[in-house]
Amino acid sequence: MTAQTSIALNRIAPSQTTAMTDRATQLRAEGRDIISLSVGEPDFATPPHVVAAAKAALDAGDTKYTPVGGTARLKAAAALHFTRDLGIEVPVSQVTVSAGGKQAIFHAIMATVSAGEEVIVPSPWWVSYPEIIRFAGGKVVPLLTHPQDNFRFTAADLEAQIGPRTQWLMLNSPGNPTGASYPAGMLLAIGEVLRHHPQIMVMSDDIYSPLIYTGQSHATLANLCPDLGTRILTISGVSKSHAMTGFRIGVAAGPEWLIAAMEKLQSHSSGNPCSISQAAAVAAFEGPQDFLGEWRERFRLRRDMVVAAINAIPGLSTPTPDGAFYCMVDAAPLMERFGNDEALALQLLDHGVAIVAASAFGGKDGFRISFAADEAKLEEALRRIAAAVA
Repeated sequence: MTAQTSIALNRIAPSQTTAMTDRATQLRAEGRDIISLSVGEPDFATPPHVVAAAKAALDAGDTKYTPVGGTARLKAAAALHFTRDLGIEVPVSQVTVSAGGKQAIFHAIMATVSAGEEVIVPSPWWVSYPEIIRFAGGKVVPLLTHPQDNFRFTAADLEAQIGPRTQWLMLNSPGNPTGASYPAGMLLAIGEVLRHHPQIMVMSDDIYSPLIYTGQSHATLANLCPDLGTRILTISGVSKSHAMTGFRIGVAAGPEWLIAAMEKLQSHSSGNPCSISQAAAVAAFEGPQDFLGEWRERFRLRRDMVVAAINAIPGLSTPTPDGAFYCMVDAAPLMERFGNDEALALQLLDHGVAIVAASAFGGKDGFRISFAADEAKLEEALRRIAAAVA
């Protein structure tokens, strides 16, 4: 018998963001001068009190199994985070911990979506949303957004996409790859639509919530529409906020039945998240948060620099993102020359800049830039981009 991959695996494609990042790493190892703007990873150092907590956990011998869904202390710290930072009051029984927010999303979809059921996903989307849905056997229903609307959909747009088999709405604010953020008024209107469709769950991915540059406070659906709380799973974590991408800790808050289902699946997929990373995440949630304001301002200045530089390059344009650390760049005027955005991405890589083509995110004729890199690298990368398309 010839070994072969499963039908489910054959429904999905590898992550193009990690593929481009891995390619940039490989080229650097070969001696090429490559600036990678392809991955969403803060360049700041992990806060010292978080590192100290990880070291203390090692010294204390906290290297054994923990409960599958996280230690009691981390669940309590995550509940504190949801209440303090997102305005969602949840008991620890409605909180779970996973190896990154991506795992929480994967488990929630796998635990609830059956063959043929539909999930509405705003496009451009984070690369893993559609692949996770397809792996579960679900159908991706794109909800197109546009740069002239700052990549936001309206309540009417949502209503038009809902069908009898709609199971979930994916709501990422601020979003990857566009930086779009939904203010309270828009979320309240979306909530009103959802009240008329009680079968629909909402995946509220708030992983970038500390990174909003509009001057407004972050708004989230579970806080604004508490009557919908039994249908909302809110995703958060420490990767983006505390520069802890390698620690692989995500947290989720939602109805108890869904949290139990996710932990049931996690008990067979990976077991508990890393015990040392959990101790570090406790320190991240419970410790000082004042540095977040300084980091946010640094990211805002980088955003403004990137937006100005991109919009000064003939053939390229981008709206100003509300949050996160990405710009979605339109390069449609250049497509007659390059053919498609993947060819353009390769041209930029030849000039020493790794980005990700818009087609990886369900978009087209453009690319995503991450400005989670230091100012000197961004300036040089932007100079190379201008030269590559000149």
